Amino acid sequence: MRLLHHHRRPPRHPSFRTRAPGPLIRRAKIAATRHLRNAWQFGQLCYNRFMDPKVRYCYEARARVLKALAHPSRLFMIDQLREHERCVCELQQLVGADLSTVSKHLTILRSAGLVLDEKRGAKVFYRLRIPCLTGFLDCMAAVMKSTAETQLESLEMP
Repeated sequence: MRLLHHHRRPPRHPSFRTRAPGPLIRRAKIAATRHLRNAWQFGQLCYNRFMDPKVRYCYEARARVLKALAHPSRLFMIDQLREHERCVCELQQLVGADLSTVSKHLTILRSAGLVLDEKRGAKVFYRLRIPCLTGFLDCMAAVMKSTAETQLESLEMP
C-alpha cells in the first residue's frame, strides 16, 4: 500500500499545461487589460468632464452620509437617538457590542454630521444633529413596506 505524503502535490492531469502561455495568449491578455483600463479612464473622463465640480461635491457628500447610515448597528443607534439623547454606555447595552465597536460607529456617524456629542464628566452623550433624519428613516420603512406588498401581490395566484 502506498502512503500519501502531505507535502507532495497530487499528480497533474495530462491536459494540464505545464509550459508558460504562448505569445498569442500573452498578447491577448495585455490587450484585454489595456481595453479595461481605457474603459475605466473613459468612464472617469465622462464623470469628470460632464459634471460640474460643485454638483459632484454635493453628490459625493450625500454618498458619504448614506455610507455612514449603511450599517444595521448605526441605523439602530440612530433609531434609539430619535427618542432622546443617550450615553455611550446605554447604546452599548442596547446594541450588544463592545464599547470600542460602538464608539467607532458613533465616530462614523459624528464625522458624517448625523449626531452631536457632549461630554459630561466621564460620560459622553449623543443626540441627533438634525431631527428630520427620523423622517428619512420613516420614508425608508415606507419604501420597504411598499416593496414587500408588491412582492406579495406577485406571489398570489390568479
